[in-house]
Amino acid sequence: MNKTVLVTGANGFLGSHLTHELLRRNYQVRAFVRPGSNCQTLTGLPITYCEGDIRKSDALERAIDGCDALIHAAALAQVNPARSPAIWAMNLAGTETTVEVAHRSGIKRFVYVGTANVFGFGTREQPGTEATPFAGQGYGSDYIDSKRAATQTVQQAVQKLGLPAVLVHPTFMLGPLDAKPTSGRMLLELFRGKVIGYPVGGKNFVHVRDVAVATVNALTQGRIGESYILGNENMSYQESFHLMARLLGVAPPRWPIPPGLARSYGFLCDAWARATGQPGQLNSAMIAVANDGHYFSSQKAITELGLPQTPIAEAIRDAFDWFKKHDYVTTNAGAK
Repeated sequence: MNKTVLVTGANGFLGSHLTHELLRRNYQVRAFVRPGSNCQTLTGLPITYCEGDIRKSDALERAIDGCDALIHAAALAQVNPARSPAIWAMNLAGTETTVEVAHRSGIKRFVYVGTANVFGFGTREQPGTEATPFAGQGYGSDYIDSKRAATQTVQQAVQKLGLPAVLVHPTFMLGPLDAKPTSGRMLLELFRGKVIGYPVGGKNFVHVRDVAVATVNALTQGRIGESYILGNENMSYQESFHLMARLLGVAPPRWPIPPGLARSYGFLCDAWARATGQPGQLNSAMIAVANDGHYFSSQKAITELGLPQTPIAEAIRDAFDWFKKHDYVTTNAGAK
């Protein structure tokens, strides 16, 4: 009989790819989703839906009964506003409950999906690794801070409870099935001509499908208690925006945004948010992240989890083709 895997957040951007990849390998999939959530990226798939609140153990206990493994991909990837109790409730409290239920169930493997931002970033010449100390404490981002706390929760469960967990930490994912959209919003804004400049920093980019492959590999590969950064190409924002613009057939942003000017705009957005109670276009935490070069090495995951390295140009094409097919692309204000 094929093994059964419970996937939390199965209808999310990465969760959808995890579900497809598990089915491709003949796993049975139980998709744990919030009641009433949009599951368009899972339509027609032979999976079992389990609805519930990730913070409540009773729903999780029903869902995990009879499962061999769990992939915990549910998270609130919210960066604006930078501070919100809802982020902690989902990312930390949800992980604490999932860890407790998984431990009691006796499952054979627990794969936790974190973020590369819980590690210190580096330069292009010396990118950050899983051993680089955390460097994001000054950003004021509840997303980063909550994911770090959740990572520590899983690591402590490995040490104290013997939880058979492997931790994977994606960088910035691009690709199809981004229904919300999340990271793909960058492509849509660029296509619509709404990106007028680029920050001085950069980041590591990866095809979401590569992340799904390595995460499913972690069900049978990788070392218990170890973390793996799942990424690929390190690019400055100037480089990545120019690549995206070329592939989308639009003009790239022309001007670098000086860090001081960017910070000032972030503070103005913060003030507007405090005055109105609504998040601004950006915030100071987002600006601070964008001013830094978040460069990482994924060599450990390539070696131990078989992480593929699909060119980012292909990830961009795949993402934009999916957006066009599903009517996300309406205005081409950024045309050359």
